[in-house]
Amino acid sequence: MDGGVVQGAAQGTGGALRKVADIAVTVSMAALMTAGLGLAASRAQAQAGLERLAGSTQDPKGQRLLVEADELIYDNDRNTVTARGNAQLSYGTRTLQADRVRYDRGTSRVFAEGNVRLTDETGALVTGDRMELTDDFKNGFVDALRIQQTVELKGEVVRTRISAPRAERIAGEQSSFDYATYTACEPCKDNPAKPPLWQIKAAKIIHNNETHTISYEDAALEIGGIPVAYMPYFESADPTVKRKTGFLTPRFITTTALGSGLSTPFFINLDPSYDLTLSPAFLSRQGVLGQAEYRQRLDNGSYNVRLSGIFQSTPSAFLPGPLGAADRDFRGSIESRGRFYLNERWRTGWDLVGVTDKWFLDNYRIRNQNITTEYFREAVSTGYLIGQGDRSWFEARGYYFKALSSFDWQKEQPIVAPVIDYDKRIDGPGKIGGEVRFEANVTSLTRDATDYQGIPRTGSYLFTPTVNGVAFPLYETCTEFNRERCIVRGLGGTTTRLSAQASWRRSFIDDAGQVITPFAYLRTDLFSLNPSRTGFQNQFAGSIANIDDGLTGRVMPAIGLDYRYPFVADFGALGVHTIEPIAQVIARPSESRIGRLPNEDAQSLVFDDTSLFAWDKFSGYDRVEGGVRANLGGQYSVVTSSGWYANVMFGESIQIAGVNSFRRGDLANVGLDSGLEDRRSDFVGRAQLSPNQNISFISRFRLGQGDLGVNRFETGVTARFAPFLPLETSLFYSYYQAQPALGFAHRREGVTATATYRITPNWFLTGSALVDLTHYLDARDTYTDLYNTYLANPVGAPPVYRSGNPFYLSGMSLGGGYQDECTTISLNYIVSPIATAIGVRERNQTFLLRLELKTLGEADLRQNVGTVTTADGIAAVR
Repeated sequence: MDGGVVQGAAQGTGGALRKVADIAVTVSMAALMTAGLGLAASRAQAQAGLERLAGSTQDPKGQRLLVEADELIYDNDRNTVTARGNAQLSYGTRTLQADRVRYDRGTSRVFAEGNVRLTDETGALVTGDRMELTDDFKNGFVDALRIQQTVELKGEVVRTRISAPRAERIAGEQSSFDYATYTACEPCKDNPAKPPLWQIKAAKIIHNNETHTISYEDAALEIGGIPVAYMPYFESADPTVKRKTGFLTPRFITTTALGSGLSTPFFINLDPSYDLTLSPAFLSRQGVLGQAEYRQRLDNGSYNVRLSGIFQSTPSAFLPGPLGAADRDFRGSIESRGRFYLNERWRTGWDLVGVTDKWFLDNYRIRNQNITTEYFREAVSTGYLIGQGDRSWFEARGYYFKALSSFDWQKEQPIVAPVIDYDKRIDGPGKIGGEVRFEANVTSLTRDATDYQGIPRTGSYLFTPTVNGVAFPLYETCTEFNRERCIVRGLGGTTTRLSAQASWRRSFIDDAGQVITPFAYLRTDLFSLNPSRTGFQNQFAGSIANIDDGLTGRVMPAIGLDYRYPFVADFGALGVHTIEPIAQVIARPSESRIGRLPNEDAQSLVFDDTSLFAWDKFSGYDRVEGGVRANLGGQYSVVTSSGWYANVMFGESIQIAGVNSFRRGDLANVGLDSGLEDRRSDFVGRAQLSPNQNISFISRFRLGQGDLGVNRFETGVTARFAPFLPLETSLFYSYYQAQPALGFAHRREGVTATATYRITPNWFLTGSALVDLTHYLDARDTYTDLYNTYLANPVGAPPVYRSGNPFYLSGMSLGGGYQDECTTISLNYIVSPIATAIGVRERNQTFLLRLELKTLGEADLRQNVGTVTTADGIAAVR
C-alpha cells in the first residue's frame, strides 16, 4: 500500500479489537481475507506509525491519546491519522466520540465531525456538529454546541443544558458561548424545536470550571419563549457548586404592620466547613431587620447560630402590652441548633430559642423549626444526650418552653431538667427464660405559678384561658380551690420524681396452638415535692390540704397472665381466616396517694383498642394503675391471595378487686370521664378493611357499657385510585363525647379531608379542610360575642350559646400548580387558626405563591387578606 496508508474495515457485528502501542485498531476478518500477501507489511507499517503517534501525544504525566474506530487511516504524506466509524479518542479522563475524527500531528489539533460528543472529567457531556480541539481536548472551537450536565440538587437528579451556535473552549477551564441559551428543562419529545418552559438567553455565556461560575451578558429570562425579565449582567454558581459566596434569592415582604420590603440574603463561604449568611430586610414601616446565621460543620457534627434584631420605627403598629409589643423599640431573637455524634452509640445536641417577646417571630415572619404549629404556639428549647445499644436506650434532656400566644402566661410554663430515660432488655436467666426489661425515669421540673383550669358548669364554656396571668372574666374561674370546680394542670414549685420498673415475660405455645404469656413487674417511685404556696395563683395550691410535701414514694408489684387462642382456617381462594379470643388478668395492690401527688406527664389518657391490653393504661410515670383487673376481648381477621384484608377487634376492661385507679381523679381529674371509671369499662373496638393496597377503611369506637351510647368514634378512609383515576384522597370523621370533669363541657365533632388530583403528569390540584361541627357550642368568638353573651347570661344563669351554622371551617387549603424536572410553581389559599389576643380575628387567611426554577433559585410571595389583624399581637387596621 504505497503512500503509507493503512486501512482496516470492521466486521458488521463490531469486529475484534486489538491495541498496538496503546492505540486500538479494529481489523475485520474481511480485511484479513482480501489483503493477501500485503497484510504483513501493512500491519507492520501501521504498528510503526501508531507507535510514533502515541509517542508524540504522551504528556509529562504519562497520559496517552488512545484511539478506537471501525476504520483507521494513517497518512504519512499529510502527517495525519483519521478514525472513521464509531470513532472514540480518550485522553486521561476525557473522551471524544464522533463519526469521523482527524488528528493533525503537525498542529496537534483534533478535528471531529458528525454526532460529536465530548465527555470531561466531571461527567459533563458536550455535543456539537463539529469540533476543533487540541490533542488534550482542553482548547478549541465547537459549532452547534450543546452541553448536558447531570447534578444532584436537594437529593434530586437535575440535568442542565447549554446550547450555542458556536463556542470556544479555553485551557480546559473556561468555555465561552456566543448567543447561547441555558435551561434545566428537558426538550419537548414531540417538538424539540419548541422553547422549553424557561430558559435564559444571553449574548454571551461564560462557564468557568475553575471558579465554578456561570456569567451571563445581555441576558433575558424567557418563560414559554416569552421574555419576562432583562438582566444586563449577572453571575451564578454552576450546578456542581453547593457553597459559593454571593447573593441568594431575595424575599419580598408585605404586611400591614411591617409595610412593604425586601430581604436580600448574602452568603459568605468562609471555608468548606463553615459559612455566614447575612439577611438584612428593608421594611418601609419598621426600618431594617438584621439577620445573621453562622453555620459550621465539624468532624463529628455541626451547629448553627442565628441572630435577628430590629429597632422599630413604628411600634404602634402592634398591640400594647400585655397583648403585644407596642411598648418595645428593640425586638429580636437568638436561635441555635447543634447535632454531634460522639461515637457510633452516643450523640448529643441542642435546639435553643430566645426571644425578646412572644410575638416577635410571628410578627416578622421568621421561620423556626422548633415552633409548634398548634392552636396555641410555643417555642421549645432542649438539650440532649442519647445513647443506643443493641437492646438498650439512654436519653437525657432538658426543656424550656416559651409561650408564643397572648393567652399564655410564661410563669405557668415549666422548666424541665433533667428528664432521663433508660431502657434495657436482656434474656431471662437459665430455665426462667423469656425477656427481662428494666426501665428508669428521672424527671424534675419547676414553675413559678400554678397552672389551673376552671371546670365549666354543665353546658358552660370550653376552657378558662388567662392573658398573662389574668383570667378572662367571662369564664368560670377558681376563686378558691376545690375539686368540683378546678383542675390543676401543673403545680407551682419544684417536683422531682425517680421511677424504676423491672419486668419479665415469657410466651408458651402448646400443641393446640394456645399462646400463654405469664408476666410480672415491680414499679417503684420516689417523689421530692416542694410546692409553692405563696404568690399569684399559688394560694390555690395552699388550699389543697392533703397534697404531699417533701419526700414520699410508692411501690407497685404486679403479676399477670395473657392468654390467646388463635383459630386459623384456610379456605383457599376465600382466604385465611383467624379468630382469636384474648384474655388478660393482672393482680396488683391498689394505687396509693391518688390526688396527693402532682400529675405532669400522665394527663393524656385515651382508652381505645390500642390500650385495652396495656399493662398500665396511664400515659406517663406520674400515675400508676392499681387493683386487680381483667381485660377481655377478641379479634377476627381475613387475608386473601388477591390482597383483601379485614380485621375486627372488640373488648372491655373489668375492675375485679381493689381501688379503681380511674374512678378517683387526681389533681387534673385524669381517669374521670375516660370510660374506665366504672367497674365494667366502656366497650372499645376497631374495624379495618382493605379490599386492595390502594384503599383502606378504618374505624375506632368506644361505646357506653349500659346503653351502648357512642362516647368516642373515629372513622376514615384513605384511597389512591391510580392508574384509573389520578386521585389520592383521605376523609376522617371524629366524635368525642363531653368530658366535663376534664374541662370539655360539650361534645367535640369534626371532619378532616385531603385530596390531590393530577390533571396531567405535571399539573395538579390539591386541597384540605378541617370542619368543626360543634363550633356553635364554643365561646371562642370575638370579644363582642362573648360580652353580649355575658350580659344576656350572667354568672349563675343557664348558658346561652351563640346561634349560627354548626359547620365551621376551622382550617382550609386550596391550591394547584405545575411541577416538572426543571420547574415548580404553585398557588395556595390557606385558612388556618392562630392564637390571637382578645378582640382580633380568629383565622389567618393567606395567599401563597411559590416559584422554583431549579439550579437558578426559588421565591415565594405570601399575602395576608382581610381588613383586620391576622397575626397575634398586631393592632387592628381601621
